[in-house]
Amino acid sequence: MDSLKERIRDDMKASMKSGAKARLGVIRMILAAIKQVEVDERVELGDDRVIVVLDKMLKQRRESIRQYRDANRNDLAEIEEAEILVIQDFLPQALTEAEIDQMVIKAIAETGAASIKDMGSVMALLKPQMQGRADMAVVSARIKAGFSA
Repeated sequence: MDSLKERIRDDMKASMKSGAKARLGVIRMILAAIKQVEVDERVELGDDRVIVVLDKMLKQRRESIRQYRDANRNDLAEIEEAEILVIQDFLPQALTEAEIDQMVIKAIAETGAASIKDMGSVMALLKPQMQGRADMAVVSARIKAGFSA
């Protein structure tokens, strides 16, 4: 099976051949972000770390979209949304709301968390399982809701 990085590179080549310039630009940004981490840390990233990089890129774009919408710059927000769609192509299948809820309930039970003060231990358990598959801000809100219910 190909590594995630190889899949991204193959998709870059396919985008070049098909003339999909917008997609190609996003893929080049992804590869540049991966390369930056590899150079900074002097390591070759495996699939798990590539997913962390992609997840970080998604988080940055979601924040940009929020700021652009607040500033009434829907044109810029739409560009970010298009980038999100390309980045998500390389991430594992997203979790459904029901799956997120089940995992949160299970993690609260496993950690013995009794109040919002225990949220850190719940997040620590969930983050590796959900990385790249769920917006952790949404997960955080679900955990808080679980304590107030």
